[in-house]
Amino acid sequence: MHWYLDVLKQYAVFGGRARRTEYWMFALVNLVVSVVLLFVGRAIGFDYLQSVYALAVLLPTLGVSVRRLHDTGRSGWWLLIGLVPVVGAIVLLVFFCIEGGPSENQYGANPKYASTLA
Repeated sequence: MHWYLDVLKQYAVFGGRARRTEYWMFALVNLVVSVVLLFVGRAIGFDYLQSVYALAVLLPTLGVSVRRLHDTGRSGWWLLIGLVPVVGAIVLLVFFCIEGGPSENQYGANPKYASTLA
């Protein structure tokens, strides 16, 4: 759960790097919360509850996505490839799944090894 809260605390941080674990744990908790809110919203008659949540976590989602791309040595502008139907989503999925470089890159130190030193 701390992965999710850490991303929310850095809601507008687009610099630095994010580990795969940070990104995917945020995505998992985000998915679970979205599904729960979808059902709760329908049960109480407010179908837009999930949409309000999605809007609230838009900046943190963009931030962690950009930082994840930075970890793989890519610019955050690569998110725009997601606008290409089907192929864009597949390319982003691959980028989000591959391991980041083990050494420091132009976006900062590797968070995987930096967290073990702290």
